[in-house]
Amino acid sequence: MSIEQLADIARAMVAPGKGIIAIDESNATIAKRFEGVGIPNSEENRRAYRELLLTTPNLGEHISGAILFDETIRQSTRDGVPFTKVMMDNGIIPGIKVDKGTHALAGFPGEVITEGLDGLRDRLKEYAALGARFAKWRAVINIGEDIPSGTCIDANAHALARYAALCQECGLVPMVEPEVLMDGDHDIETCWEVTEVTLRSLFDALYQHNVMLEGTILKASMVISGKGCEEQASVEEVAESTLMCLKSTVPAILPGIVFLSGGQSDEDSTAHLNAMNQLGPNPWPLSFSYGRAMQSAALKIWSQDLVNNVAKAQETVFARARDNGLAALGQFKG
Repeated sequence: MSIEQLADIARAMVAPGKGIIAIDESNATIAKRFEGVGIPNSEENRRAYRELLLTTPNLGEHISGAILFDETIRQSTRDGVPFTKVMMDNGIIPGIKVDKGTHALAGFPGEVITEGLDGLRDRLKEYAALGARFAKWRAVINIGEDIPSGTCIDANAHALARYAALCQECGLVPMVEPEVLMDGDHDIETCWEVTEVTLRSLFDALYQHNVMLEGTILKASMVISGKGCEEQASVEEVAESTLMCLKSTVPAILPGIVFLSGGQSDEDSTAHLNAMNQLGPNPWPLSFSYGRAMQSAALKIWSQDLVNNVAKAQETVFARARDNGLAALGQFKG
């Protein structure tokens, strides 16, 4: 696939008023989500839940793509239609999570490295054949006493760059996600400093690995106070700090930036995105790639009756997509 085609896909992922729904939870993660609302963690329940999300009526009006898990990209609806076909028929671009999760970074207590590069080229070719058009790799940066280290940041940036280069070789748009966690009692200034260093390291690594930024999407965390910080930054402060940090680190040639919710409430994640777009125009489209912030309310509704509450849960999914789509335009009224 040419860089022009990759760039076309990347631009479609951040089309005006549209964002990405992340339904790429591992089986272990979704087991915790199901347990929290009393749903048995069976393969059929996981399939039915993903079908509920992906077949939400008119979802394509506000959702440009969906990130899937390995199990999900191979699954079909109850009627036997592959999920990837359902998505494409509704204008939703299939994506796939390809990293193998975080593991302790040897020699650096409290820090982690994302693994999954071994065999990645062959896995990417298979996912492309299954219908994926973009992929996602998540790195995790913890803030704490004397961390993050430069070694941890650079090691994760290097892995993200190697992954991104392999994606483009296989005709997939890489979504690079260097998440600076909200966990901790750090203030917003500390988050800014860590996020800035992380993004500088990432884009340096992408350049060194000949990754074409025109065909790449950044999935970013917002510059925000730690969950345990006594002084929580306002919506306006989060929006201004995040934008200033991005403008000082992210090249304007990038087709777009989508934000992760990172444990924020549904309301906060939408309000922050809306405020950033109201401060525009910005060098790139700013949209969303939310998981829990798109799903949590619908999951609770569905858990009360797995047979009869599908339509009601889908109404909530659509409402969250609509609200965040408006926020991506700076038009959300609350």
